[in-house]
Amino acid sequence: QVQLVESGGGLVQDGGSLRLSCVTSRNIFSIGTMGWYRQAPGKQRELVATITSLGRTNYADSVKGRFSISIDNAKNTLYLQMDSLKPEDTAVYYCNAQNIGVPFNLWGQGTQVTVAS
Repeated sequence: QVQLVESGGGLVQDGGSLRLSCVTSRNIFSIGTMGWYRQAPGKQRELVATITSLGRTNYADSVKGRFSISIDNAKNTLYLQMDSLKPEDTAVYYCNAQNIGVPFNLWGQGTQVTVAS
């Protein structure tokens, strides 16, 4: 029943910025961990950033200091602010909501981010 819808991807130049959004059909932030993953051509899907219901964040080393994950509870929206983008950041970015205890593991459809080399 819960749906995740990403938006905000696009084509940017090296050093540019983008802000990705993930709107959830229901507010599940209080019972799960939200995250952003990405998958580049020919590579495995990898974790980019996560945020727990308590607001604790975690980032992949490759994006630490450049990306920021946040939640707006009133808007049922997860964000990923991406600054100082590099060509290596080019990938399809996916929104994720998961909970091991219940359990659930939900994915959005993905949004393409392309950074010109």
